[in-house]
Amino acid sequence: MGTKNNNNLFYTCALIEYIGRQVKRRRSDVVDLLTIDRIKRIYEYADVFHCEPIEKVAYEFIMECNMSKGNYDNVAECQYKVPNYWDIGEVYERLIEDIYDDEDIVNGIWAVYHSWIDSHISYYNSDFYYQPRDYIAACFEEGDVL
Repeated sequence: MGTKNNNNLFYTCALIEYIGRQVKRRRSDVVDLLTIDRIKRIYEYADVFHCEPIEKVAYEFIMECNMSKGNYDNVAECQYKVPNYWDIGEVYERLIEDIYDDEDIVNGIWAVYHSWIDSHISYYNSDFYYQPRDYIAACFEEGDVL
């Protein structure tokens, strides 16, 4: 398993979440539009990107990738307090670092965002996203909510 509290992974996941909210797209769509090469670049240079406001970094990637607005708005659909993009980024970060080795993090990002669990983490009207990290990892490995 990966290093705990991987700051580059945390930033990458939070940025994916932030972009998804801006362009109203499923996070798997955001990952597809970014491409694995850009995700690798974001991950490797997260400490540099983090020096800029996330709004600016997100805008630059939205423009670079020519992302159009979608109609997926899990924030508007939330009936409760909306978790912020840092909180959701942390859920993905923990899951990825609990499942994947450090040298396979970028592939882990790709796999997790394209898996069944993405829709469960993104559904803010359930309590799934704030469950303990070991529970979420066990669900992912099982392939279903336990």
